Amino acid sequence: MSEQQALDAFGALSQETRLRMVKALVVAGPEGMPAGAVADAVGVPASSASFHLAHLERAGLLTSRRESRSIIYAADYAGLSALVGFLMLDCCQGHPAVCAPAADTCAAASCCLPAEVVTELADPVNP
Repeated sequence: MSEQQALDAFGALSQETRLRMVKALVVAGPEGMPAGAVADAVGVPASSASFHLAHLERAGLLTSRRESRSIIYAADYAGLSALVGFLMLDCCQGHPAVCAPAADTCAAASCCLPAEVVTELADPVNP
């Protein structure tokens, strides 16, 4: 990711509605959501949602596809990962302990762990 692409992405995310939209679409998963459902999820009018969704797509954070008469938006996980990677690229400069908190946060994200590990973390006594 170039510095300009990162600036565009951070600029898009620096607005409350757009940040909430990205979070809602990350939760929705790869199948995404129709534009109207995204608008409902974040509590904005559909006309306003279209403007914000287009801005996020131009910034490389969302993808869209047409299904019948609906436009389905989904988080662009590659774009989001590239943004995180851009931030972390030179983080430790030979000192891995500097990156440890971010790595620990990613490792502890229960959504990314196999179901049996999540169950064990939730109840280590009775897995």
